[in-house]
Amino acid sequence: MQVRIIKNDGEYHEALKRFQSLFLAEKGTQESDEADLLALVIEKYESENHEIEEPDPIEYIKYKMKKMGLKPKDLVPAFGSFSRVSEVFAGKRKLTVKMIKNIHRMMLIPYDILLRNV
Repeated sequence: MQVRIIKNDGEYHEALKRFQSLFLAEKGTQESDEADLLALVIEKYESENHEIEEPDPIEYIKYKMKKMGLKPKDLVPAFGSFSRVSEVFAGKRKLTVKMIKNIHRMMLIPYDILLRNV
């Protein structure tokens, strides 16, 4: 087991491949320990070199709708009317605080994601 700090994308991809091969290693084995160390150095490299884009609130709502099997008409109770649903999805209207609260309750989307549209 020789885990080193990742210095470039080539090493990063090699570490990901190795981690993938060790992912199901039995706890307490050398392979499991190596996977744990790889996870740490991979996470460090990603946090320093690969910025994660925050999700767009409307796209996240659409994603959750798909996962939950919902149609735009199913969001009328949260938005107030079908025309409001259409306006928000078309970018013609921002989410209101009331909509955000209703969407959070209905779809369990975190407030911090929804508040990016205000």
